[in-house]
Amino acid sequence: MALALLRRRRSKGASAAAVGLAFPLPPGAGGVGCEVMDPMGQPMGGADVTVTAVDSHRVAARGTTDPYGFFMAALPPGTYSMMVMAEGLSPNRETIDVVAGVIHPPQRIRLEPARQLDLPAPGTWLFDPPHTAIRFIAKHVGMANVHGRFERFQGGIRVAQDMADSHVSVRIDASSITTGNTTRDNHLRSADFLDVERYPHIDFTSTRFAYRGGTKWILQGSLTMHGISRSVALDTTYLGTVNGGYDQELRCAALAKAELHREDYTLNWRSMLARGIAVVGPTVQLELDIQAMYRTHDTPTPPE
Repeated sequence: MALALLRRRRSKGASAAAVGLAFPLPPGAGGVGCEVMDPMGQPMGGADVTVTAVDSHRVAARGTTDPYGFFMAALPPGTYSMMVMAEGLSPNRETIDVVAGVIHPPQRIRLEPARQLDLPAPGTWLFDPPHTAIRFIAKHVGMANVHGRFERFQGGIRVAQDMADSHVSVRIDASSITTGNTTRDNHLRSADFLDVERYPHIDFTSTRFAYRGGTKWILQGSLTMHGISRSVALDTTYLGTVNGGYDQELRCAALAKAELHREDYTLNWRSMLARGIAVVGPTVQLELDIQAMYRTHDTPTPPE
C-alpha cells in the first residue's frame, strides 16, 4: 500500500474535478483523495486526514493536506471512512469506495467553524464495541510502521453534572491484540512483550477532564499495563451526540490520541534487539475512536 501526498498547482478558478490527477498506482490499487477548504472557501493546508477501513477499523492512510488543501492516497479496493479535522473547525467524515485501477477526483470538503456541541447527558454511557476501535501504530525497527488493534474491550463514561467531574474507565483484553500477522501477534502476547498469561488486562482509569476550548479536551488518567501504572494524557476531540444506528440509540462520539513509551512499562526493546529479536520501536501511538450508548443512572457502571 502506497501513500502519496501531492503538491499540485492549479490554474485560478479551476475546480478540483477539472485538475488532472497523475500519480502512479501500485498494481490492484485505486486512488482517492480530498480537497479541503476553510470556512471562507480558501484552500486549507495542514488539515489532518485519517482514512480507516470500514470492515476492520484499521487505519489505511493518514497525513495532512498540502499547501493547496490536497491529500491523495493509493489504497487497496474496499470501503473506507475518511475523517478530516482541523483545530477550531467541525470534523468531517466521508465514506468512500476505492476501485482498483481508478483514480477518483478528490472530494471537495469545506470545514465549518466548530459549533458549541451539547455535552452528553449525565448518566452512564457504555462503549459500543461494533462502533468503537482501539488502535495503535508502532515503528518496526528498520522497517515500516506496524498497525494493530485490540478486538476485545469493555468500558464507558460516567458523565457528571459538571463534565470536569466525569469518569472514564476501559478494560482491554491484552490477548486480543492483532496486527494481521499471526507469528508477530503470538510474540506480542508472549513474555517478551505483553505477557498476557501474567497480565491479562490493560486498564485505563481517568482522573480528570480538562477543557481546552472548541471541541478539544484533555483526558488525564492512569494506564496500567504489564503490571505497571503510569499517568497518561489523551488528546481528545468530542464529536457530539446523535440518535442513530439501526437501534436509534442515543450515542456520543469522540476521538482520543496519546503517545506511549514502552520502556515505561518495562517492555525493554533494547535488550530484545541485542538478542537479535526483530521488534517494534520504543514509542507507540495509541488512538481510540469511540462511540458510547446512553444507559441512564440505573445501568451498571463501567468497570473500575
